[in-house]
Amino acid sequence: MRWIILDTETTGLEPSQGHRVIEIGAVELENRNVTGRHFHVYLNPDRDSDPGALAVHGLTTEFLSDKPRFEDVAQDFVDYIAGGELIIHNASFDTRFLDAELARVGRPPLAQLCTAITDSLMVAREMHPGKRNSLDSLCERYGISNAHRTLHGALLDSQLLAEVWLAMTRGQDGLLIDAPEPARGTGDGLVVGGFDASVLTVLRASETEMAAHGEYLEALDKASGGPCLWRKLDTPAAPAEGTAA
Repeated sequence: MRWIILDTETTGLEPSQGHRVIEIGAVELENRNVTGRHFHVYLNPDRDSDPGALAVHGLTTEFLSDKPRFEDVAQDFVDYIAGGELIIHNASFDTRFLDAELARVGRPPLAQLCTAITDSLMVAREMHPGKRNSLDSLCERYGISNAHRTLHGALLDSQLLAEVWLAMTRGQDGLLIDAPEPARGTGDGLVVGGFDASVLTVLRASETEMAAHGEYLEALDKASGGPCLWRKLDTPAAPAEGTAA
């Protein structure tokens, strides 16, 4: 199982308006392990970034002016993602831009170059309905430090998303992380381990708590028109006729 955790930065919000990709960052996971084989490149878009986009990523026109263009790295990018499943947060945004860049150099769309594209935002929304599921929110939810993230960066965001994705999918497909070895098997799929009851702490109810519980049971008796189940269990059964008391 090969996952490519991918993110981009762009000059604006719409490729149809001529906006371009200016950074691609990707992290490779093989069987849930980070391989260290990353893909990262800054790109010269031959245009300025919108002020709003520049405030997000901080990649100036001057900084990008000597960087390669997408056509210069297209083959390396295609080779890197081949045979992998792409994991992208809010995938529709990045795929629109990457498809536009690929089309400019006569390449097929992203979906034809990899095995699958999974939107981690949609997965997070299904797992945490009604909650915020931005990358920052997920980092906080799963205890992943993003204190060093002052500006958005494609490689940094991919590294954070890789940690989030592993936390979100922990235990799926039978791939348990740090799962303890079973003590012994029963042969029917159940795992049985030793159990020492002496380690359990027993907390006994106080007299006040017992009195409050009794009042509650009396209220149940009145509501049900007879002794409730707990009263019946507490009352010793009368000896059967003809037996000793």
